[in-house]
Amino acid sequence: MDKDKFAPGEPCWADTATDLAKAVPFYTALFGWEVEDLGPTAGNYHLASLRGRLVAGLGAQMNPGPPVWQTYVRTDDAARTLSKVREHGGAVVTDVMEVMESGHMAFASDPSGAVFGLWQPRDMHGFGVVDESGAYAWAELTTTRVDGCTAFYRDVFGWGSESGEDEAMDYTEFQLGVTSIAGVMAMPETMPADHPSSWGVYFQVDDTDEAVARAAGLGGSARFGPVDIAAGRIAQLVDPAGAPFSVIAIGQA
Repeated sequence: MDKDKFAPGEPCWADTATDLAKAVPFYTALFGWEVEDLGPTAGNYHLASLRGRLVAGLGAQMNPGPPVWQTYVRTDDAARTLSKVREHGGAVVTDVMEVMESGHMAFASDPSGAVFGLWQPRDMHGFGVVDESGAYAWAELTTTRVDGCTAFYRDVFGWGSESGEDEAMDYTEFQLGVTSIAGVMAMPETMPADHPSSWGVYFQVDDTDEAVARAAGLGGSARFGPVDIAAGRIAQLVDPAGAPFSVIAIGQA
């Protein structure tokens, strides 16, 4: 589905800082992305597209440790949003930065330590296509403090919350108005005690089992699943550079 704009408070972009030599061929083969290198002046940031419309970003890794996928939330005023983050128990990770003519970004963390991005657009508004095979489908917070984070995101972005449809798991959906925009779940007991709270991203596929098999053939691996949930069939994968991400086939069972 083509998308041209995002409301303030809506997840609007996802990217990863990674080993580009491993990540670019993996995602192009897995999802059919076309990837453009913006060149040295943009830090060799790569824009991935489907049908000529933006789906994600891939940047060169600058920090130690395994890469992760970051979720960005649309804001009209990144500096003001950072003030609200501080006011409600979160922390500022990086202050507002200008990204050429594209917009302004910043990074913050919620009270459980999960990091998210802020995006104040100029020329680049975010995803150009969502909710179709190879494109962004969902953002999900896994946290040690569900109640505290639910209050935090309500106060910072105006998100409401509602219990999810899957009776087999304790799951909450964040809502902007009446639209579900992301999910939040408690850290599973099987995770190590020192595993950090984090945001994750889902990309849509036509067949989850086929995507898992294809990812393995491209040097990735499955961390969890495939399993069926109310919305469809999901799996969490790890790309060859070490970044975890999830896939979902809507309605597949």
